[in-house]
Order: sequence, then structure tokens, then C-alpha cells
Amino acid sequence: MGAQTELHAESRGRVMAMDSAYDVVLANRGRDVVVNASYCGVLPARFIAEQRPRGAIGVDCGVGPAGASIAGLWYLEALQIPAAVADVMTVKLGDGVDLHTHGVVSHANQPALDCGVRAGMPVREAALRMLAAEPYAAPAAANVTNRQVMEQGPDGRQVVCTDSIAFGLPEDSRNVLVTAGHTGRSAVPYLLRVRPFGFICSDGGKGREDAGVAGLAMVESEGLAGATVDARRARMGDGLSSYRDGVISAVNALALAAGVRVGMPAAQAASLLLRRPG
Repeated sequence: MGAQTELHAESRGRVMAMDSAYDVVLANRGRDVVVNASYCGVLPARFIAEQRPRGAIGVDCGVGPAGASIAGLWYLEALQIPAAVADVMTVKLGDGVDLHTHGVVSHANQPALDCGVRAGMPVREAALRMLAAEPYAAPAAANVTNRQVMEQGPDGRQVVCTDSIAFGLPEDSRNVLVTAGHTGRSAVPYLLRVRPFGFICSDGGKGREDAGVAGLAMVESEGLAGATVDARRARMGDGLSSYRDGVISAVNALALAAGVRVGMPAAQAASLLLRRPG
């Protein structure tokens, strides 16, 4: 294991630094966090995933077109492997020890976020958080992600973020849901099941004949006030991004009556929906 440097060890595993993702080996399987000074595209992620370490930290290499330099984060997420990358400007590329010593996290996948890893965190701290967490695997349908209360109104109603309208709960009939799937006709059964007080979803890029926002009109007769955010501005599948990065791209008449307008930040629109007459 001359290609690896042990930086921390305990009974549950180790933090191991290496200069390349290709240096991850079978001995790291299920126990070690591998801090490797490679980009985290799909190709390096395949080599890492083959050995299934406890966690992995690489470099974002400027992210690049279509996020190619960090696309491996989600490859690893699909395998329930926590993974993160450091801002390339904080590290020396090809030097795993330097990545551990000086790196600052820029992006992380959901399993890493579940371990407590956050953007802006030193790599050395992120590695310890991955090491301390128990590996977790749950079926996708049971894994309600990013459910978070963003605001509460004077009457107890809440603005709640979650990644899909399919994750809406019975109590959300009182709430404004901010989610991140498209608002085409396939979203309508979920909206009618949950019947949120208000909702903001993605427009999915709208598509031909504005099919990605067709659900807005389809649920209007059921009394549901809704809007969409521009999929070019907020990440689909990430409800927190819909709330924080979203810009309203379409509204139905009930949301319009509440003051929601195209071009408005999603957080402002959610506040208006929260306070519309019940």
C-alpha cells in the first residue's frame, strides 16, 4: 500500500490519502475513507465503486461542462457511498495528503450530506464525519430527502421543501410544498393525493406545448394554488434548490391571485402562497 498514506486510524476504519482514484484498493473496502486527488467524474468513480470504500473525497477540477468533473458524486450516491469534492483552487492536484490538509469541500452527494458533510467544510473534517457515520442503504421510495421547514406562518401553516411531490405527507394539506419534479400531467395524481395549500414545483424545461407545466391548470379547479420554477435556474430533484435558487416561470390563476408573478424568487412566492386566504 505504498500508494496510500494513513492519516487517521480507529477501530471502525481509517482515513487514507492517495494521489489518484486508481490507487483505491480492496483493502479499503467497507472501512476506509479514501481521500484521492483525482477529479470525481464517472470514470474515477467507477474505479472507486469497484472497491466500495466507506467514503470518498476527490477534487472538483472546476466542475466543467455538464458537471462532468463531479458527475461521479451521483454515480457513487446511487451505490450509497458518501462522496464529496474539494474546490480545486484550495489544493494541489495529484497530492492526496495536500487535499486532506488544505482542501475545502465544494460539493457533496446525499449520503455525504447525511453524514454531516457540508460545502465550506475542511476536507479533514469531512473525512472524519464520513468515518464516524454508519453506512446506510434504504430503498429509494422510502428515502424522503431534503424535507425541511423553511418558514412558518402566523396560523401554523409551513413552507416545506422536499425533493418530490411524491414525498408529500397528509399534514401537508395545510402547507405550501416546494418540490423539484416537473409539473406535467403525471404530477397531478400526487398533487391531488396530498392537496397542499399551495405548491411550487419545477417546469422541467416546459417542453413541447408547455407540457411540463400542464398540471398547473389541471389542478386549479380543485382549488390548488401553484407555480413552477425555471429548470435552467434550479436543480431538478433538489427541493432546497427550488426554494433557494428558483425563479418563478409559470403560475396558475389561484397563485396569481395570491400575488405570485413570473420572474419572482421562489422563496418570495412561497411566502405569498403561505399567507393567501384559506
